[in-house]
Amino acid sequence: MSTQLITIFGGSGFIGHHLVGRLAAQGHRIRIAVRDTEKAAALMTQGNVGQIVGVQTNIRNRASIERAVAGADIVINLVGLLYEAGAQKFDAVHRNGAAMVAEAAAAAGAKQLVHMSALGADVKSPSKYARTKAEAEAAVTEAFPGVSIIRPSVVFGCDDSFTLKFASLSTFSPVLPLLEGGKNLMQPVFVEDLAEAIVKIINTPEAQGKVYEFGGPEQLSLAEIIGRITNVTKRKVFILPLPEGLMKIAGFVLGLLPGAPMLTIDQVKLLKSDNIVSGSEAGFAELGITPTRFSPVALSYLKRFQKGGGLSELHA
Repeated sequence: MSTQLITIFGGSGFIGHHLVGRLAAQGHRIRIAVRDTEKAAALMTQGNVGQIVGVQTNIRNRASIERAVAGADIVINLVGLLYEAGAQKFDAVHRNGAAMVAEAAAAAGAKQLVHMSALGADVKSPSKYARTKAEAEAAVTEAFPGVSIIRPSVVFGCDDSFTLKFASLSTFSPVLPLLEGGKNLMQPVFVEDLAEAIVKIINTPEAQGKVYEFGGPEQLSLAEIIGRITNVTKRKVFILPLPEGLMKIAGFVLGLLPGAPMLTIDQVKLLKSDNIVSGSEAGFAELGITPTRFSPVALSYLKRFQKGGGLSELHA
């Protein structure tokens, strides 16, 4: 296998942490394009000296994007927002930023572009997150014909912002308000499966240039997902069903608090729809990957949220 230069936008994030090492192990040179290069420093140990480097890049700045993709054989865009803050707006990052990455990759002569979208991307969605994800897909397809587009359901793993949030909540809140009791469906995807899928797409010419929908082997309601999380944390949580209006009020209030919000109005809108694969696009099966179940074994990293930090049996 010939080694290549791969630029990864957002490579210091959750998915990037699990992808960079896999690519480095194959001998590729990795350029992590990120706003804060200090966040890329920890990933440099996943390769040989000089094999993985960070480059300061702002996805809202075209000149910095062009510098980041210069000479790259493959460009991967993993950048995504869960909420808006300051200049980091859905339009600016999801749509405009993605378009600039695709345009710069094409102009630089990159052979491949992999773009991270999301299940539920829909220009007609009431959620701005979902709308801008769909608009980004159209923009990158126009700018870079042959782009590989990836649409995962909610992604879980030991350093995610999904299962850890609910596990943490279960340690101090016996009641958890959910939109309509959390009946919306999801197909949780294990981050290692997603990283493996990206690597296979990069390494397999016939797998490139497609739209992929990645979902786990089970369709679970949000309430069921939380139930499996609390089974591991051994905490009791009562789910309080709330109508959309009250959830939006909660989202508005929580969105005003400093730091990463627990909930926003846009996320409430997103939760009105199921987050499952349509069956009309390629998926794990086409890549020969058997996805991991959302099970106690896969969620064992949540044991630290048990009373005593999950170490009680060591002190019995």
